[in-house]
Amino acid sequence: MSNSVSRTAAVILGSAALAAGAVLPAVAADHGHGHGHGAPAPHSTVTLGAVQYDSPGRDDRSNRSLNEEWVTVKNTGKRAVNLNGYTLAKDSRHVYHFKNVRLAAKQSLRVHTGVGRNTSRDLYQGSRFYIWDNDDTATLRDNHHHVVASKHWAPKRHR
Repeated sequence: MSNSVSRTAAVILGSAALAAGAVLPAVAADHGHGHGHGAPAPHSTVTLGAVQYDSPGRDDRSNRSLNEEWVTVKNTGKRAVNLNGYTLAKDSRHVYHFKNVRLAAKQSLRVHTGVGRNTSRDLYQGSRFYIWDNDDTATLRDNHHHVVASKHWAPKRHR
């Protein structure tokens, strides 16, 4: 009789473990979705393109030199994208906030470091200091704080 009780208990415990194992992954897979920072980014047609992180000529902090430092934002999709609320950032201290910007389908724009008048193709961060270093990363986030694109660059090492 004790063998049959032991077998029954083992079958019940084994079934409970299997049921728990089937439920736990589904719960864990849902963790963090829909909460901004932890959620995966939805597919976006907006991406980062070419970067000019080292202004040609002397780094004299003139507005002209600062504006020769830029990051390209591209829309690879077939529809225009409203970039209102998007951010382009190096870190928490260097963040550009897109306001009232619509990026047409298959178009790109440049975000310059210095001061200038915004157009549909050129935006200006208004900085009086260089932002992008020779070894750096630009991160583009959408209006829900999802990372939609990130680009890292570094100088090539000579051997």
